[in-house]
Amino acid sequence: MAVLFLLFSIAIYQLCTTGITGFAMVCTVPVAALFAILAFRYRMFTFWTLFVVNYMVMFLSRYQYLPLPASLPNEMLEILLLAIAVIEIKDLHYERMANTMLLMLTVWCIFCTLEVLNDTCGLGIDIGAWYAGARLMAFQLMYAFLVCTIYISTPQRVKQFLRVWAVLSMFAAFWAWKQQKIGFSAPEKSFLLYAGRTHIVNGITRYFSVFSDAANFGCNMAASAVVFYIVAITTKLKKEKIFFLVAALASTWAMFSSGTRTALFCLIAGFMVYIFLSKSFRIAIPVSVVFGLFVALLAFTHIGNSNSMIRRMRSGFNRKDASAETRTINQEAMKKYLNDAPWGIGIGNGYENVPAGNKFRKLSVIPPDSEYVFIWVHTGIIGITTFLVTTFVMLFGACWIVFFRIKNKSLQGAGAGICCAFVAIQLGGYGNQILMQFPNVLIFYGSLSLVYIMPYIENEWNEHEAKLIAEQEERKRLKLEKKRASRV
Repeated sequence: MAVLFLLFSIAIYQLCTTGITGFAMVCTVPVAALFAILAFRYRMFTFWTLFVVNYMVMFLSRYQYLPLPASLPNEMLEILLLAIAVIEIKDLHYERMANTMLLMLTVWCIFCTLEVLNDTCGLGIDIGAWYAGARLMAFQLMYAFLVCTIYISTPQRVKQFLRVWAVLSMFAAFWAWKQQKIGFSAPEKSFLLYAGRTHIVNGITRYFSVFSDAANFGCNMAASAVVFYIVAITTKLKKEKIFFLVAALASTWAMFSSGTRTALFCLIAGFMVYIFLSKSFRIAIPVSVVFGLFVALLAFTHIGNSNSMIRRMRSGFNRKDASAETRTINQEAMKKYLNDAPWGIGIGNGYENVPAGNKFRKLSVIPPDSEYVFIWVHTGIIGITTFLVTTFVMLFGACWIVFFRIKNKSLQGAGAGICCAFVAIQLGGYGNQILMQFPNVLIFYGSLSLVYIMPYIENEWNEHEAKLIAEQEERKRLKLEKKRASRV
């Protein structure tokens, strides 16, 4: 027994210091088996573990706490959860899974699978490189949809999903505050040395918190703030109003601390969509006025210019911005090459495997600076058109459900918030290469899948909400009676 424990300890040490080795893999098999058994027994705990790991994976990688490729723990947990669902097949809600979003994701995954045959660069078919790109560009979207549709199946779990999301967002905001007020840790300083050109601009430090970079952080915080504000506005429970409003304000502050100009437009776009989805002039008019004034103050005044973050955000309204002009020039150059590559240069092809003498080498080395441009380069005009159409249809389907099929106002608010956040993060993906980055796929594509199941859980939501409101009123009554009694 002592020998086995010693071997296991050596394996764990190797895993943490030198990464995955054959010896480490063999010796950790019993641990993997034990984890699988526990995961099967405590399925929701496994799901929330996935959610937290997905959110923190870049943070753990930066501190070298994760001796594995960043995407591997996330993908392994998703596959494990799907395997558990297949084994316990009686618990699956097939009628909930068969929807427009599944169809659109299937179309996109099929297209990306066919891209394995793309040999535009004349390098032959490299299945390994293709799969490495396709699982991040397409398959992880399907994993997120399936896992969230299967496991977030009740009103209580939908609320838990939003609460955990809010708690993690507040932690991310706190960590950005820590970076700003206390300072960067050694790994974060190393990252800044590497990414200084993009994260220290005109003497302004762009904070990135637990995310991969400041752009990802800012766009995520903006989209998250949208859903939290809307849930806070529409919920009937006082504690939830306060909780989500605090999360929204923290996320808004974090968005500004990132110095990501696109994030501001993500926030604006999300609320513009909500003006339509709210179906209420009582909500639409104040929201329109508040954000109209907010945009006007940034675009047409110099109020707040003493704050470096506000100055940075205000520069997003500058049409002559140098970085925007550089992106336009790059995209014009890409367009000329892509006229001869309607299927793109191929998923998985990049600067590391397209040789210098290749006709399409330039496409592999120009920074795309946008998730949409990245998809365009690798899948061509056919691919980006397919992605845009499938994305629009799944979003339109979710908005249709919110607008026409859901009657409960608070459930409608949660669904509308999710749709607005999805629009916000898509705009972030248009401006920066962040859409497929951690933790965005599981959060935004996973939450959009919840909108499609909302008509099935609306009756349960009504009952659950009525119970909570009754408890809230009872607490209020008892508090009032106690207050009256104290005056006698």
